[in-house]
Amino acid sequence: MEQSVAFLKKDRRFASVIKKHGSPELKRGRNVFQALVRSIMYQQVTGRAAASILNKFVLLFPEKKFPEPKDVQKISVEKLRSAGLSGQKVSYVKDLAEKFLDGTIEEKKLSKMTNEKVIEHLVQVKGIGVWTAHMFLIFTLNRLNVLPTGDLGIQKGFKVLYKLREMPDHKKMEALAKPWREHASVASWYLWRVADEAKERPEKIKTKIQKREKREIKK
Repeated sequence: MEQSVAFLKKDRRFASVIKKHGSPELKRGRNVFQALVRSIMYQQVTGRAAASILNKFVLLFPEKKFPEPKDVQKISVEKLRSAGLSGQKVSYVKDLAEKFLDGTIEEKKLSKMTNEKVIEHLVQVKGIGVWTAHMFLIFTLNRLNVLPTGDLGIQKGFKVLYKLREMPDHKKMEALAKPWREHASVASWYLWRVADEAKERPEKIKTKIQKREKREIKK
């Protein structure tokens, strides 16, 4: 990872972002089942809401640090719903557990597969698509050459960093990434930071305007 950061520093666009945000945080542990459950929980909800649901989910299994596939298989749909999971996500985690138990997902082979094979392997599970597989490659298998072009934050990061007029498509992002493609996972982390900052700016401007209006009212 350090080599990737050093390489990206040579690009003037990334240099200032790296100086501001330091080293990337890409490791979240190597428990495959836990990582995939987490990814499902975080789909289409805010990070705060997902963290709350995940915490309640884990508390359904008081004797375990984190439930195993067999535990999720046995627990009732009603109990899973009580943790805040939608009916759809209940079906996803149930299917995930089932596919671990019946051997569809071969956990021990994942680390030896190519990125393409990992994606192909994981999308067999209901609710796991290419985006989730990309997150798994980056944060669990710690692959350094993953560019999740389907992620809105990555698209926004490219738009801001490269001063593009419109959101770039897959082809455009791959073309722009060509000089640093082998370090794409680390670059993606910085692109997410750029996108986050772009979101914050309008809020800061809005807050400043509101404060100014309040001062004027008081006068």
